[in-house]
Amino acid sequence: MAITYTASAARVQAWDDDFWTEYVRESRWKPYMGTSENSIIQVKERGSGTWRRGDRFTYNFVGQLTNSGVTGSNMMEGNEEALDQKAFLLSVDKIRNAVIIPEVEEIKNAIDMRDAARETLKTWISKDLRDKMTLAAGAINGVTFASATEAQRDAWLDQNYDRALFGAALSNTDSTGGTVAYDFSDSLATIDNTADKLTPAAVSLMKRIAQSASPIVAPVRTKGDEEWYVLLVNPRAMRDLKENATMAQANRDARDRGKDNPLFTGADLLWDGVIIREFPEIPYTTNGTIAVAPVYLMGAQALAMAWARRSRTVTKLFDYNDKWGVEMSEIRGMEKIRFNYNSSVDTETKDAGMVTGWFAAVSD
Repeated sequence: MAITYTASAARVQAWDDDFWTEYVRESRWKPYMGTSENSIIQVKERGSGTWRRGDRFTYNFVGQLTNSGVTGSNMMEGNEEALDQKAFLLSVDKIRNAVIIPEVEEIKNAIDMRDAARETLKTWISKDLRDKMTLAAGAINGVTFASATEAQRDAWLDQNYDRALFGAALSNTDSTGGTVAYDFSDSLATIDNTADKLTPAAVSLMKRIAQSASPIVAPVRTKGDEEWYVLLVNPRAMRDLKENATMAQANRDARDRGKDNPLFTGADLLWDGVIIREFPEIPYTTNGTIAVAPVYLMGAQALAMAWARRSRTVTKLFDYNDKWGVEMSEIRGMEKIRFNYNSSVDTETKDAGMVTGWFAAVSD
């Protein structure tokens, strides 16, 4: 009797594909990922499109036309407008982790060794993707916020002053003049525990900042021609927003009044075309006096995510075949998308799709 068996290599490939799909979905960032320029996280994968070789991928940006055009019989020739085209290069690197399972431990389980290691590896790599993406959202020109020097933060604010908010008012941004026109630490120090909590008015202000920035932070457009931004906040900022009387009334009057109301379930809040979502992983900082919470208002092309290779499993025997080792690895990269804007004065590196705010975060 001839029996057909599935090739081992085919089983491994299918397992790896399922693993990759599941862990990306569970990373908390999946709802914001997409392949188009309209996505909050623009995803690229090697082998698709024009990316075939190399360890970097190019993200392109074409700005809106700003000239008023010509009318009537006025000459069009000679009055054309140049496309505002920018590019951002994202590098990728290899990431991996492994577990070892002794034979005696494998015998104790009714499941295959690869399956026994699967959940542990998925938990680890999901957390790694989630945490690194969160750090990328708060990065200062590619440097994590915690590692950035005061000079680097000042330079970032000098370039991104039109897409930053410290507390409740634009006037909190400290202007010093000189080569670096803005001082980050002095701006952060203007935040106090009373007037500078996250409120619906501050959410609307961040939206207006996005709409008036130069260039604008483009909203995400849905199929119904609606425009949305997503605001990521940490638990204390979300607490203050939920406790705000205006937000509480909006949820009471405009949404489900029962147990499904977001004030009870912890679901996303909606305000003025902004979806507000809690991200516990967003770290707190301090202005030297009080705890401060960064928040990220994200539009299209806020973050870049690239996979040069999806997850791959490698197994290996150790110690006279007594122990199985299982390694999971992939090659990927992620950063906040930044574009250079040249002027006669300097070259500005701006966060393409994000407005960053800082608000008081009083501890419980």
